[in-house]
Amino acid sequence: MVNVPMLVNDFFSAFLIGILGAGHCIGMCSGIASALSFSISPTQKNGLLSLLLYNLGRISSYSIAGFIFAASSSVLIIWMGGKESLIYLRIFAAIMMLLLACYIARLWNGLIIVERAGQLIWRFIKPLPQYFLPLKHPLLAFPLGFLWGWLPCGLVYSTLVWAISTADAVNGFLIMLGFGLGTLPAMMLVGSLSHRLKTILNKQWFRYSSGLILALFALQTLYIAYKQLS
Repeated sequence: MVNVPMLVNDFFSAFLIGILGAGHCIGMCSGIASALSFSISPTQKNGLLSLLLYNLGRISSYSIAGFIFAASSSVLIIWMGGKESLIYLRIFAAIMMLLLACYIARLWNGLIIVERAGQLIWRFIKPLPQYFLPLKHPLLAFPLGFLWGWLPCGLVYSTLVWAISTADAVNGFLIMLGFGLGTLPAMMLVGSLSHRLKTILNKQWFRYSSGLILALFALQTLYIAYKQLS
């Protein structure tokens, strides 16, 4: 049976991570977005369309990865046998949310380990985006974004680990979709506006309050898992 409240809770938690982690995203990816804008032929008037398609490609790669890996983990859990295993995975998911809260608040940067692990995947994907640059047509921005979505990022990969730990394909898809949509507003801003936004997002009060909000979502998830165990 589909647990709709849990799906909604996870989607909005992931969306919140995307929004609150935007300062990190701007630092890592705004250069790519700017390079994308500059790579467009001067005769084209579709710079905004290319940027949008690039980001939709990036979000698509997150969502598909969440679906595939969460579906794989669900098969493994079914094979291992049990509903109780799903509850323990739910507890692990809540712990991942707490770690992400600490990461966003910059109280603990241990999730950088996940980013380093992602380098193994990125090593094989990295050469492929070069075939799309310079961008010859706005539609090519979508596959470019899809490939760049695998760029090693502690925030993305840690959210993916959380999605995998749900052991549910739909839930994994929604978590990564919510995260991707949360990053979209910041990533659509290039230039001075993105730098102003990054300044606000990097304020200590904003980071701490962001981490606290996310931690409350994690505690709610832990409470639900505890009730299921009782």
